[in-house]
Amino acid sequence: MQRLLFKSFASSPRRIRWRGALLLGFVSLLATYLATISFARELRLEYDSLRPTAWRDRNGTLFSLSPRPSGIASSAVNGVPERFGQLLLKKEDRYFYYHPGINPVSKVRSLIGRLKNGSMVGGSTITEQLVKVLLRNENDRTIKNKLVELFYVLALELHASKREILTMYEHSAYFGNNQRGVAEAALHFFGKQTSDITEPEMLQLIAALGSPSLRFPGSARNAALLPLVAAATESDIAYIASSSPFFLSRMLPSPKRFELKTFNLACGPCDLTIDAALTEKIRDVLLRRISAMAQANAHNGAVVVIKIPENELLAIVGSPNPRSTERGSQINMAVKPRPIGSIAKPFIYLNAFMKGARPYTLVDDREYSYRIGTGFAFYPKNFDGVFRGTVTLHSALSNSLNVPAVKTLEYVGLSRFYDFLEDALGFTPLAPLPNYELGIALGALEMDLLTLSHFFTIFPTEGILRPLTLEKSRVEGFRAPMEKEFSGDKRVAPAPFVQLVNKILSDRETAVDQFGLRSALTLPYKNYALKTGTSRDYHDSWTIGFTPDFLVGVWLGNSDNTPMRELTGQGGAGAVFEDVMTLLYASEYNRNTPLSFDKLAEFTESGGIEYGLPGDDYDTARALLLQAALILSPHDGDVIMLSNDAIIPLKSKESVDWFVDGVFLARGQEIGLRAKRTGKMRIEAVNGAQTESITVSIIPAN
Repeated sequence: MQRLLFKSFASSPRRIRWRGALLLGFVSLLATYLATISFARELRLEYDSLRPTAWRDRNGTLFSLSPRPSGIASSAVNGVPERFGQLLLKKEDRYFYYHPGINPVSKVRSLIGRLKNGSMVGGSTITEQLVKVLLRNENDRTIKNKLVELFYVLALELHASKREILTMYEHSAYFGNNQRGVAEAALHFFGKQTSDITEPEMLQLIAALGSPSLRFPGSARNAALLPLVAAATESDIAYIASSSPFFLSRMLPSPKRFELKTFNLACGPCDLTIDAALTEKIRDVLLRRISAMAQANAHNGAVVVIKIPENELLAIVGSPNPRSTERGSQINMAVKPRPIGSIAKPFIYLNAFMKGARPYTLVDDREYSYRIGTGFAFYPKNFDGVFRGTVTLHSALSNSLNVPAVKTLEYVGLSRFYDFLEDALGFTPLAPLPNYELGIALGALEMDLLTLSHFFTIFPTEGILRPLTLEKSRVEGFRAPMEKEFSGDKRVAPAPFVQLVNKILSDRETAVDQFGLRSALTLPYKNYALKTGTSRDYHDSWTIGFTPDFLVGVWLGNSDNTPMRELTGQGGAGAVFEDVMTLLYASEYNRNTPLSFDKLAEFTESGGIEYGLPGDDYDTARALLLQAALILSPHDGDVIMLSNDAIIPLKSKESVDWFVDGVFLARGQEIGLRAKRTGKMRIEAVNGAQTESITVSIIPAN
């Protein structure tokens, strides 16, 4: 009887239909699941293909995300706070965990809005918004696209967890200012890791959604919308208002990756040698110092720090305040060519030492006349306009004297020095080097701070030029803007000659004549050396210095090339240099490595201690640059304008007999000649057996 009843129940038409419907539903769901696998995979592949490049500093700190061409920063580089997701869902999709990707209530509300207003009213779920981003249909709201999107929404809901969908959205949402993803937006707008953003900052990001181009964080519309967002997310608006003032200037792009955007880095991910924390400390120093120098019309600056001996780039600061839109603050001045002033002199003296000169070599610091390519006479002058007579090359370089530097470059030879710059260092000048001639010694040569700092590393590394390193994983070196690419270490000068230069650059006592007993250049340490530079009319202020552990390069000036008000390399860049060196001496990068002078020899023939090399012929090297010239002024070939009562001063190295056109004039070391006619005039000086003559041209005043 029981079997009969069961058989009757099992075979009833209603039960058959129920089982058929259940089977059909299962088959339909299975078919739908299988049919949507490829579509869900397509969305995942699109999401993964848009993964940005994460830039981390030497300590693993994330300080930049470099989006793919589409602009999407989709990678969960570091976790988004759970609180952000909670606030986001309260504002955008309260029923996210309960609907299958489509919220029917929101759809009905959207349809009513379309019928009333003739336009779509926002009703998209988080899943729908994510699909629009991945299909790149954010701005194309046609019915056809809506239907396609619904199919992809279903696919994503079937093949991804709700947590995965929310994470993908958090790292794909657009927040304005070309920033996609919470990680990128947090860095851009707040200069923070995502784990460090506050609740007010989270709400600013959420308020940007829907119309990010107009409501990006920091904008007036964003601030105006915050009370509504706070109410929708049940946040304490009083706390938000008191803890997060909404100033647009505070919301401009974070400076942490400002300089690195200058370089087209092809790494992925980018593990860099940069120390992000040190970089921001240096930026603070630069901003503080430049603010204090505003009265001297100094508004821009740059700092480069290189770890020695590895030549790792530790810091590059090209602007004191990239958030500012004034006075070229958004220009990376660390890579802009500028006249380098006296910073060229150590390279000139290095070449002179390699040719045979020594720090104890004597040179006459007096007026000289040189013919330049234009045919005009060139009379180099020292910075203070004072000639000091006979000085050593040591004293000349320590006090940055211009006239001896020109004489030293003349001794080196222009062709030889051009070869050193272009072949040994690999320098690529703005203009052909012969255009600069002897003006190189006076600072006419242009170079950017990064390139110049890199070339200067040959002094702490004792003549070895190593490629710069910026990317830890890259075998090839990082090329500075004005240098040729090269691989591996190359020796550009023998160590003994470099030590001679370092001995001079580390001597603060001999430099007292020019820089005084106490200055920003006098640090309470013994293992450092430096050189300052000031370009013509105070357009540029330079200081580059080093220890065997690190090198610091500093430039101050104006991006529009307007001159500063008598701000020298010592008073301008030197002040920044002092602060940055103090930071580095207190850092992990300071190993207190002493400068090495083990290849030098001491000489006491002059009564004091001078430095040279073992085996030097002291007397020959000492007199190498001295000239036997009697006449100091005027110079052979000078053109002198004749005017009423004009007197031409005749100067000689010692007392001589003066003759003009063969006629005796007078005896003495300094006398005056009154010219009475125009044309060529032969002037002769006689002192015993030594005779010297020159010819000058007298032209009328009018």
